[in-house]
Amino acid sequence: QVQLLESGGGSVQAGGSLRLSCRASANARRPYYMAWFRQAPGKEREGIQAINTPGGRVYCSDSVKGRFIISRNNAENTLDLQIDRLKPEDSAMYYCAASPRFFSALRTMFPSSFDYWGQGTQVTVSS
Repeated sequence: QVQLLESGGGSVQAGGSLRLSCRASANARRPYYMAWFRQAPGKEREGIQAINTPGGRVYCSDSVKGRFIISRNNAENTLDLQIDRLKPEDSAMYYCAASPRFFSALRTMFPSSFDYWGQGTQVTVSS
């Protein structure tokens, strides 16, 4: 079992920045993949970025390229997401996810690929 705890969400004005953090439980086996997803009311959960443990390779949704940067500290077992130039359409609940399994990179943006989820942290962007 891996427990994930997100933090760093909040309310900001358009154009601002936020840094979200996710901490995996200390006694957990290091996941192979960790990722950030988001879900706005009435919409499906959307993959943002994912990163693998061995090489730190990043997988990114086309919709957020250039404004979102994922980073991982393997020693601390933490995952961060830096979000710049926030837009009102970025408003959503943001979730951290983890999987101990290897799978194709094509599947990193699919929620069904991940076994463990945090409770989420809310991001609200006002215009």
